[in-house]
Amino acid sequence: MDDLNSELTGVFVQEAREQLADMERLLLQLEQQPENRDNLDAIFRAAHTIKGSAGVVECSFIEAFTHHVESALDQLRNGDLAVTPDLASLLLLCCDHMMQLLEVLARGDAAPSADLLAAGNGLIGRLAALTGTTAPATKAENGVEASGGGLMSTDNWHISIRFGRDVLKFGMDPLAFLRYLAGLGTIVGMETLAEAMPAAEDMDPEACYLGFEIAFQSRASKSEIEAVFAFVRDDCSLHILPPASKLTEFMALIQTLPEDSLRLGEILVKIGALTEAELAEGLKEQKDAPREEGNAEAATSPLGRILVGQQVVQPALVEAAVVHQTQVSEKKAKEARVIRVHADKLDRLIDLVGEMVIAGASAHLLALKHGKTDLVEAASVLSRLVEDIRDSALQLRMVQIGETFSRFNRVVRDTSRDLGKDIELVLTGGETELDKSVVEKIGDPLMHLVRNALDHGIEPAEVRQARGKPARGKLTLNACHDSGSIVIQVMDDGGGLNSERIRAKAVERGLIQADESLGEQQIINLIFEAGFSTADAVSNLSGRGVGMDVVRRNIQALRGTVDVASIPGQGCTFTIRLPLTLAIIDGFLVGVGKAAYVIPLDSVEECIELKNVVGERNFLNLRGEVLPFIRLREIFTTVGEAPARENAVVVRYAGQRAGIIVDQLMGEFQTVIKPLGGLFAHLKGIGGSTILGSGEVALILDVQALVQGTAVREERHLLAPPKLGANGA
Repeated sequence: MDDLNSELTGVFVQEAREQLADMERLLLQLEQQPENRDNLDAIFRAAHTIKGSAGVVECSFIEAFTHHVESALDQLRNGDLAVTPDLASLLLLCCDHMMQLLEVLARGDAAPSADLLAAGNGLIGRLAALTGTTAPATKAENGVEASGGGLMSTDNWHISIRFGRDVLKFGMDPLAFLRYLAGLGTIVGMETLAEAMPAAEDMDPEACYLGFEIAFQSRASKSEIEAVFAFVRDDCSLHILPPASKLTEFMALIQTLPEDSLRLGEILVKIGALTEAELAEGLKEQKDAPREEGNAEAATSPLGRILVGQQVVQPALVEAAVVHQTQVSEKKAKEARVIRVHADKLDRLIDLVGEMVIAGASAHLLALKHGKTDLVEAASVLSRLVEDIRDSALQLRMVQIGETFSRFNRVVRDTSRDLGKDIELVLTGGETELDKSVVEKIGDPLMHLVRNALDHGIEPAEVRQARGKPARGKLTLNACHDSGSIVIQVMDDGGGLNSERIRAKAVERGLIQADESLGEQQIINLIFEAGFSTADAVSNLSGRGVGMDVVRRNIQALRGTVDVASIPGQGCTFTIRLPLTLAIIDGFLVGVGKAAYVIPLDSVEECIELKNVVGERNFLNLRGEVLPFIRLREIFTTVGEAPARENAVVVRYAGQRAGIIVDQLMGEFQTVIKPLGGLFAHLKGIGGSTILGSGEVALILDVQALVQGTAVREERHLLAPPKLGANGA
């Protein structure tokens, strides 16, 4: 039983986190579109679901707090409260508090800490202060609801009753039932119907021929009203239709029902729009219809149509219930195709696939060595299947970056309010996919960049207007794929980077000499130096000089790069380039001397034979284009003479092209990336290592470092690596 409770709690925590994420997103949208009723209903449903599920797992502290939030949302839905920035901020804080309470439950703690309880009580008090401004509805002495404008005399229950002819014989007085009914509320109007009255000579003095159409005002439920006529229920025709206000309430209740597979009649009974007796009568008519009419098609007559025909429920309610059924069915069908897998299990799978890739490569080499045709063919089929398994396994870890982007809606909203700025966040490319492990680690660098853009990049409204800009600033997050990498851009339309101020600060902090000659881009890149900051004052957002160097270091740890481009007065763009995955890639194997190296295949454009290179030139003519190149033999100080025929592998990174000169081309190769040990972490131009099918180790080249190194003309050894030895190991 404990295992079952633990599993239920785990499922609740996971689903509640998703519900809270949706609540936060919808609250941010609601603040911009307060008239959006669908958003408000969805927010209420999320809170209602969390409260109900918390009750199921017996988590009273989440259930109790969420109840207060739900009450405030209910007042919003009823129009008793208006959506204001202050209320939206308070509800967002409540979402944060609910997330903290979830973490308490996830840790297995019996109750929140005293500080957390105090924080929750403070939020409840603020909710009460805001929601208490609207006077609650009052009751008149007769139990009829008042709304400041007199009695709501048109919003009544409609009761249609035709007493059976034998009720008097059974000792039942119709007027007694009507008097009892009046005890539940107020009979606003009543019409006595005598159309069943026969001629005088045919009348039976012990028979009842009367019927009544009653306008009834009460807070009682439909079941309670029906119970008034319980003793004559089988001997009369009774139809009860709710008032218009009740109909709206029923419609809302349908949306808050748990996502269970309920039948139409069960839905209507659960919300109180239909009684058990009415449902039984409708089902009986549905069942008996073919025998009565002799029509086989009547067996498929929808229950909703029957209930509407019996005048026990409105068509709009039946339609709403059918829509709810459809939504639940579609969601369950979608969920049936999705299973949750623990990340550790997925990582283990990727590790095993990596080992299988290495083993497959070894089998292929052995098959080639023995030269048996059938063995080579079998090894080729195995290699193809291993490649398919690799691609499928890696796809399991690919997630869209849109979820990470969406978190910044709240950050931009809260931060811009704190700074007194009006800033719009634009998100594009959210469907771009990358490895889950990369997504998890890119959040902090992005947070630094976004906060800096909000604090330093985008000017206050009055400054923007003075410069001829719109008062509202714009911050854009964009993602896309490019040459086997993912590109993430953080763009703002602020004032850009002030290169003179950056240079002055760099001189002041001793990062450069006062007379040192630097280009514009080199000066801008100084912002990535440790301890650099142009902020005049330290704030809770920035100014401590521990931001941009951390950004660069974290991104480099992911084998990525970050670049900055700035246009004075127009804005700034930070561009992050990251590998799609950190596990397995397609590589292109090349040889230099006795060593083998791997170039990521996505960055390879073409291979050409190297010729007509004279003297010390480090560029060649590629169909009229100047192509700089580097020699791996020189970088790794490989001993021995170069072969008579060398090859150039043309690679591209971030729009730049370069050639990598190698001794031989060895073809494509599935590469399992193995990280370098701490001893080799300082090496430039090396992104990792891999194991070949022969069991030898090959180094994976860092194309970004190599391409950028070709631009440094004044250095003979462009990457200035340490001496690695004759074979590069």
